[in-house]
Amino acid sequence: MPEKFMKEALKEAKKAYEKLEIPVGCVIVKDGKIIARGHNLKETKKDTTEHAEIIAIKKASKKLDSWRLLDCEMYVTLEPCSMCAGAIINSRIKKIYIGTMDEKTGAAGSVLNLFKDYTFNHNVEVETGIMKQDCEKILKDFFKELRKIKKEAKEVKN
Repeated sequence: MPEKFMKEALKEAKKAYEKLEIPVGCVIVKDGKIIARGHNLKETKKDTTEHAEIIAIKKASKKLDSWRLLDCEMYVTLEPCSMCAGAIINSRIKKIYIGTMDEKTGAAGSVLNLFKDYTFNHNVEVETGIMKQDCEKILKDFFKELRKIKKEAKEVKN
């Protein structure tokens, strides 16, 4: 079952990729149905907070008419940063499924673990490694292509 929803999160990541955004996708599920989707739009919107998780949380809150996302699960292709992890905790999401970890900014075990190492008023269950290879591949492909685009732009400029 986690793979089914991670595939949907990967579809969102592909939307970000097509916009030259870091390809991170997210879906929020309640009662076995997707209630919200999001993908990174930080560059497009020129807004630091436009991460896939934040966008999906806002949409889910609107759909449920509540900031409390009780009994909801999140599927995200890349380990959340500290901002997103905080929003996940504060929105009361029950469980998060993570595709691949982020060794530079991850806040679910890579750099720090907001879900486990601190005592908050809400605990979020975490499961990692869901479709890990697919989630890693889209990121690696993106950064490879981005380096190529930058190199070509530099050559044209010179």
